[in-house]
Amino acid sequence: MSTSLPGVRTTPRDIWRLLAVYLRPQRGRVALLAMLLVASTGIQLASPLVIRAFIDRAQAGSALSTLLLVAAIYIAAAFAAQAIGLGETWVAETIGWTATNALRADLAAHVLRLDMGFHNRVTPGNLIERVDGDIFTLGNFFSRFVVNLIGNLLLTIGVVALLLRIDWRIGATVAAFSAITFAALMLLANANAPRFAASRGAMADLMGFLEERIGGTEDLRSAGATAYVMRRNDEYARAYHRKQKPAVVYGGLPFAISQLLSVAGMAAALGVAGTLYRDGEVTLGTVFVVFQFTTVLVSPIEEISRQLRDFQQASASIGRVRALQAVAPKIDEGGHARIPAGPVDVTFDDVTFGYVAEEPTIRDVSFTIAPQRVLGVVGRTGSGKTTLTRLLVRFYDPDQGAVRIGGVDLRDAATADLRQRIALVTQEVQLFRASVRDNLTLFDGSVPDARITEALERLGLGEWLASLDSGLDTMMASSGGGLSAGEAQLLAFARVFLRDPDVVILDEASSRLDPATEARLERAIDTLLAGRTAIVIAHRLATLERADEILVMAGGEVVERGDRLALAADPMSAYAGLLRANRHAVQAEGAS
Repeated sequence: MSTSLPGVRTTPRDIWRLLAVYLRPQRGRVALLAMLLVASTGIQLASPLVIRAFIDRAQAGSALSTLLLVAAIYIAAAFAAQAIGLGETWVAETIGWTATNALRADLAAHVLRLDMGFHNRVTPGNLIERVDGDIFTLGNFFSRFVVNLIGNLLLTIGVVALLLRIDWRIGATVAAFSAITFAALMLLANANAPRFAASRGAMADLMGFLEERIGGTEDLRSAGATAYVMRRNDEYARAYHRKQKPAVVYGGLPFAISQLLSVAGMAAALGVAGTLYRDGEVTLGTVFVVFQFTTVLVSPIEEISRQLRDFQQASASIGRVRALQAVAPKIDEGGHARIPAGPVDVTFDDVTFGYVAEEPTIRDVSFTIAPQRVLGVVGRTGSGKTTLTRLLVRFYDPDQGAVRIGGVDLRDAATADLRQRIALVTQEVQLFRASVRDNLTLFDGSVPDARITEALERLGLGEWLASLDSGLDTMMASSGGGLSAGEAQLLAFARVFLRDPDVVILDEASSRLDPATEARLERAIDTLLAGRTAIVIAHRLATLERADEILVMAGGEVVERGDRLALAADPMSAYAGLLRANRHAVQAEGAS
């Protein structure tokens, strides 16, 4: 099943709007590029005339000094053309990379604002292909398309005008073939864009598949699923090949047609010029000028055909980029209400929510956690415990009811403020290919090293830090690079210490730790939760001994809530039943 987002139809207005947005800040560079192209066009038009002057003067027996002067002018023009060409390439590449980097940054920021439901549907590999692959194809579009198209049209017009001035019959012949060539190119301009769009979509599917499977290499290899993955890879690759092949073949059609018509036009123009020379109506220098100009004319026509082919790819990519931009985040981050400073309460008010429409994961959930109190949440897998935390950090909004912190509905709060006040720690710790410092501060350079060192010491990672060759500057791998699961979890706790939030959520945060490492965390967790409102979700019921209250969930509903000690002492409570079942499981494990 494809995880690609469909493209949208691209109109000329969309294209010009995109150009305006990302080229307007570079008006100066665009103007400089235009001037360089005009200068280059002027030299290309003047050079054949210089050669004609040299040939005609040589035939007329002009002085050597005159011929040397004409030759010097031609050489100087050739050097100037090369210098202008280098400058044009540098400016064009600068414009292209600046524009695409700005678009890439805007698109990446947009993707990061999208809700978790979107990210669950679309694979990271697919998004990378959109944010990088599609935008990469727009580099030439931003840097050269408009200026080159106009420049080559001006060059073509200039060649035809000069040939008409030399002899109307030669000029008319070249003008006719040029008009036919351009008409053919215009007819083919947008014909291939849907094929390129389909090709880019197939590539995105392939990249999404590879990203997921490479990320799960250990599980796939241990389960012997490599052969299956390779078969699926072949299927995605064949699908991409089936889409890419016609796009490339048909994409080359404008170039082939332009080549054929250009050669035919050159032959016709030379035939007319040769006939006129035979009849003594033009000089040999004029015949050479006709040859040079028709040769020069081939270049802009070929360039325009390449630009149109790039335009087809760019149109497909723009459609795919616009489709991604059109995805609106379901979480509105525009709230302006401020969460009160200091200790805050947490309230779920008759909350119902489902990841799939009309299939609630939790139903009519209501409870309040008083400021600086710890709520332990227990229940079987799938009972809705983790869903509570996802709503509290506002990865999702409830379908019904409201979630409040400090009396403020999260939908009215500024999301940036909310995320600063809440910290979530899960059993899955995401590390980055960056320094230890950046992994702990999440790239916040304002956190002093002394605070980082203190946090690591309090969590029992002082010796680990001292063992690193470069200390906080040591580079870490995204896979952990030698860290045990327990050490990685401790680093996640260090992140929380450094943020100093008012609300802490521990979602199975110690489930991957061995008993020795878990014991090392006990004092640190107590320190972390002191003076803060907290939710602790755990299968290990021993982890909940620091909780003030217990919430028991089953089937997405709250089935029991109360003081932890009171529930534990009540043999009829669901929590007491869970404690008994846990003791029996521990005893059975010890006996075995």
